[in-house]
Amino acid sequence: MIKRVQFTHPRTWSLRARVTALAGATAALLAVLAVSAALLATANLDQLDVVLNKTGVLRLSGEQLGMALVDQETGVRGYALSGDSADLGPYRTGREAEERLYETMIPLLADEPGIRAQLERARAAATTWRTTVAEPAITATGDQGPEVGQQLLNEVGGRERFDQARAQVATLQQEIVTLRNIAVANVQSGSENLVVLLIAAGLVVLVMGASLVVLINRMVSRPVTDLAEQVRHVADGAYDTEIVATGSPELERLGRDVDAMRRQIAADLSEVRQARQAVEAINQQLQLQASELTRSNRDLEQFAYVASHDLQEPLRKVASFCQLLQRRYAGQLDERADQYILFAVDGAQRMQRLINDLLAFSRIGRNTSGFQQVSLDAVMRDVAEQLNIEEKYGADAVTWHDLPTVAGEQALLETLLANLVGNSLKFRRTDVPVRIQVDAVRTDDAWDITVSDNGIGIEAEFAEKIFIIFQRLHAKDAYPGTGMGLAIAKKIVEYHDGRIWVDSARTDGAAITFALPISENSGAATLPAVPTQHRELTA
Repeated sequence: MIKRVQFTHPRTWSLRARVTALAGATAALLAVLAVSAALLATANLDQLDVVLNKTGVLRLSGEQLGMALVDQETGVRGYALSGDSADLGPYRTGREAEERLYETMIPLLADEPGIRAQLERARAAATTWRTTVAEPAITATGDQGPEVGQQLLNEVGGRERFDQARAQVATLQQEIVTLRNIAVANVQSGSENLVVLLIAAGLVVLVMGASLVVLINRMVSRPVTDLAEQVRHVADGAYDTEIVATGSPELERLGRDVDAMRRQIAADLSEVRQARQAVEAINQQLQLQASELTRSNRDLEQFAYVASHDLQEPLRKVASFCQLLQRRYAGQLDERADQYILFAVDGAQRMQRLINDLLAFSRIGRNTSGFQQVSLDAVMRDVAEQLNIEEKYGADAVTWHDLPTVAGEQALLETLLANLVGNSLKFRRTDVPVRIQVDAVRTDDAWDITVSDNGIGIEAEFAEKIFIIFQRLHAKDAYPGTGMGLAIAKKIVEYHDGRIWVDSARTDGAAITFALPISENSGAATLPAVPTQHRELTA
């Protein structure tokens, strides 16, 4: 059974099919023109090569060949007149130049047998003149004197042979010029043909472009404009208006899809309104929460002010009056009363320290002076001076070397290192000299700063607990403090986008490491120590 092939009428073609057909026809015509242009261009390049790289060199070499023959004849005549061998210089240089020119011209004439034959004839004529006239005249002048040499040169046969050689060279030059003129004519003809092809290609592109514009205007632009008007009408709120598209089959399908979307939008409009109302309610709730957060921040600032002034003033009075009672009635009261007064003084002082620690903890990152490049070497020198380490514990108690420069706030970094070093001093062993080492190791993206000591150490089960606020591992009678030091240290490190941890595997003392990000200018510290204002250090 033979199947019949059905062809669709072009009027029923889709826009893609029409554009494809138009583009295919354009591409075919342009391909034919491009192949023709490529063939012409290749031929032109060959002719240009003849003009630029062959005939130019041949023409110059032919002129130089004639000059070389004249130089040889001049040298021979000069020698025949003077008998001085120095006058043979032009003859010798002319012969050398002639040989070089032959070597240059022969390869260029591989595809020009006629000119190559003329070159050989010119060469043979020049050789004949030298062997029959020039060389005998030079020999006769050297052996018998200038008169004999001049006589040989002036003979009729000698002059004719030189003229024959020059005539052959002139004929060679003329043939080279003829070759060049032919190549130039071919290049001009090829260029004209290329221009014609380019004009034809331009006309093809112009006609096809105009056809494409007409096609797009009829199949796309006007139908799209009409569809856009209908869509804008629906967008203005007329969701019940049906959308009908004309034009290409693609636009008709698009119109049906848009109309289906219109129906879906109309059906879901109530849900959209409900969702918008829900979003508005959430926004109102967020605004209320933001207002509450702002109020809480103001309350926190007010608390900080009250804690630093209103709370501390009564505590100072309590401590002062208790100390006055202690001094005034010392020995007059019984031992228990003295102990009660001592408890009251100690409690007031510890409450003051606790308030100061809470203030320091809450102010981290709030009252900021901005990050700058801070030399940790300089910071350690300040910390050692503030803690009076050398006087209290010896010059070797705390050591460090080549600590880096990091980006941060110097005051906070001083507090951080002072708390860690002070913590090591507080929990030192009494049976051995205190030794604290501060080291820095660079990782891929951070500086790991480790403060290690030979103190009582930290058990692995408490490695995380020690950084929690108010957490103490020992009784306050054994080791004084508020339990805020390492919590403050952790908050300072986190404010600098770092982290802090305890080496739980260490058994001969404690090692606390904090990592700070590497800044662009991080490196070994080379800055001199800068005196800083004394700050209260919390251990």
